[in-house]
Formats: sequence, structure tokens, C-alpha cells
Amino acid sequence: MDISKEMLRLGDKKIQKAGLENIIVLENGDSEKLRYDSASFDVTMSAFGVRNFENLLKGLQEMYRVLKPGGTIMVLEFSKPFGFPLKQLFGIYFKYILPLIGRIKSKDPKAYTYLYESVQVFPDYDKFSQKLLEAGFKEATFFPLTGGICTIYIGKK
Repeated sequence: MDISKEMLRLGDKKIQKAGLENIIVLENGDSEKLRYDSASFDVTMSAFGVRNFENLLKGLQEMYRVLKPGGTIMVLEFSKPFGFPLKQLFGIYFKYILPLIGRIKSKDPKAYTYLYESVQVFPDYDKFSQKLLEAGFKEATFFPLTGGICTIYIGKK
């Protein structure tokens, strides 16, 4: 599900190219107003999406609402690396080099600047785990990947 019809159009092309149109269905929708009944799913997932929620807590609460009791939320999101020298090198790459590449190669050069800015303000690690607890989840854990460039968050209803 995505609020952006253009993202869904691009996703549909990739699904068709892979021959998976009978398995994967993309839907247009708003994370803060999910059209599904409460307690409908065993798992809710997001990959690089919750960082873009207009209201993070409200979106997480909706993901909680549609989960069955005992269900799991899984979130993969960018985070800020934490160890020397990866933290410093990645910061330089992410802030200066990636936006430059984006301006040269992309149809939307602002997207790469937005990416950096959105990652900087996103509440990662313990702060995001706390958001999961605020949304109603009983447990919240996280697993940094690649030195903290990305993190998997898991919560239990």
C-alpha cells in the first residue's frame, strides 16, 4: 500500500516484469486511515516507509489496530550509523555525495536531499522502539544492519 499512485505504477511495472502479478497486489491508501478491519492481519510491514508518515504515531497505531492479538509489526528503515569511521564517512556520503549523484542522474534531484533530511529527523533505535510502545505494542526490539545504516524494528501486539 502506498499513498503515491506514481510509486504504485512503478511497482506494478516491476511486478509484471517479474511475473508476480498473480501473487502481489499493490493498493493505493493512506497509512493513517487503513481501510482494513481491526485484527485482520498476523503481520504488518513497512520497508523505508514509516519515515514518510505524516503523523508517525497515528500510522503506527493504525498498523497496530489491524493486527490480530499476538501479531507482529516489522519495520525496515534507514538509521544513522553509530561507529567510527562509518558514521563520519556515511554522513559525508549521505549529505554531500548522494545528493550530487541524484542531481546528475535523477528526474527528481530534491528526492536525495529529502532522503538525507528525513533520515536525520527520524527517531531511530531506542526512540523508534519507544514510539512502537506508545502506539500500543507490548514489546519493541531493534536490530541494526550494516553498522546502523538500516535497522529492523519488531513489535508485538
